[in-house]
Amino acid sequence: MLVAAAPLLAGCDESNSAIVQAQPIEPDVSVITVRQQPRAVVRELPGRISPTRVAEVRPRVSGIVVERLFRQGSEVKAGEPLYRIDPHPFEVEVMANQAALAKAQAVLLQAQQHSRRIATLTSQRAAPEAENEKAIAAEHQAQAEVEGRKAELARARLHLDYATVRAPIDGVVGAALVSEGALAVQNETNLATVQQLDPIYADFTQSVNEMNQLRRAFENGDLDRIEADAAKVRLVLDDNALYSQSGKLLFSDAKVEANTGQVTLRGEFPNPKRELLPGMYVRVRIEQGIDSDAIAVPQQAVQRNGSGGSEVFVVKDDNRVAVQPVRTGSVQDGVWFVTEGLKAGDKVVVEGFQKFAAGDKVKPQSWAEADAVAGSQRAQLVQ
Repeated sequence: MLVAAAPLLAGCDESNSAIVQAQPIEPDVSVITVRQQPRAVVRELPGRISPTRVAEVRPRVSGIVVERLFRQGSEVKAGEPLYRIDPHPFEVEVMANQAALAKAQAVLLQAQQHSRRIATLTSQRAAPEAENEKAIAAEHQAQAEVEGRKAELARARLHLDYATVRAPIDGVVGAALVSEGALAVQNETNLATVQQLDPIYADFTQSVNEMNQLRRAFENGDLDRIEADAAKVRLVLDDNALYSQSGKLLFSDAKVEANTGQVTLRGEFPNPKRELLPGMYVRVRIEQGIDSDAIAVPQQAVQRNGSGGSEVFVVKDDNRVAVQPVRTGSVQDGVWFVTEGLKAGDKVVVEGFQKFAAGDKVKPQSWAEADAVAGSQRAQLVQ
């Protein structure tokens, strides 16, 4: 009996092993649980850097340039000497006007003395009233001549001061456009250019369509407005590095460019290290509103189907995977913001796509980076 039973037991073991092998293995996949949370609506727009102020250095008197007093590309302060025009002609003019003033003052003294004498004689009826009036008029004329000579002397001294060409504003002076010995023509010759670079402007454009969509979102309550002093403007440089200093939005232009349908906006940024230079191409990230109940998923969770639409894999309550079409908004900092197709509590697959097909049963595990993404979004709102 014992010998006969051995083959039967062996047969049972083989059938149990086959059943175990036939059972499908549920693959491990990483998922995140969708949550609604506030987020800033950030637009990334193209722009260029421009100086806060630009001033061309032009002479206010004509003359020969005899000296350049600045180092090209250096920082200068308003009023700092940059060029010197030959001062000798203006010094001679000052001396000539000083002599003319002294002569006019002598004539005035004589006229005053004569007027006093005639006034005395007139009071004693020894001179006619007409002579007295003539003396008074001569005195006034002499006084006016003195004032005119004083004005001429002041003008001559001003021209002498203008012979030293000074920086009109604080900033960085560029290349010297003339050399010593060149003729500088009053108000015409451009000697150099001074640009103020700290702070500095970033001019960027946004389409009217986007601005109208944003306005409707505010009106419908889909977005909350950001206070003017709380909105952040950041710069992304041409090497994709984020500029360390945040800026502020100054204004939005009140007109639309007819050829492009764009509106110009301007931001102001600190530039203490002169990292930003006029003409640089940048991308401007601007916070334009707050979505109080936004849904966001990591960028790799969104797949493209054959028709070009967006979809994600969602793990249902029975741990089976289903395809969920979604509509996405903008992408920022590695996450897609989903406007339609997902709700709070949905479990979205982030990793392990190669292990299953739609309808398979899986073993969901929390994605290790999910908390890091949420923390990054919260930090962005706080900044």
